[in-house]
Amino acid sequence: VQVVESGGGLVQAGGSLRLTCTTSENMFSIREMGWYRQAPGQQREMVATIHKTGRDATYGDSVKGRFTISINEATATTWLQMNSLKPEDTALYLCNVEPYGDDYGFWGPGTQVTVSS
Repeated sequence: VQVVESGGGLVQAGGSLRLTCTTSENMFSIREMGWYRQAPGQQREMVATIHKTGRDATYGDSVKGRFTISINEATATTWLQMNSLKPEDTALYLCNVEPYGDDYGFWGPGTQVTVSS
């Protein structure tokens, strides 16, 4: 199963980025997709998750009101729109694909987001 993220980069504080994640996994077997992030020396943090039908989007407290997750079940693609970025949003952003009955799921290599002050 392939999971590929793209869209990271360097942006100034207050700016925006849009991350994209695609998977080769058959969406029939997938329950949800999500975004997580990990900064050096810190634990992995849930950013946002969404059911494959587009319902039940959840967000980490630190990104509520600034980030929006969306999904297209037909193309097995999820996006993370990130607005009003802050330096503390700097991290490696990883996409997770969670099949039914598999809480761990599949992970991509990540895309780096760096926000300068």
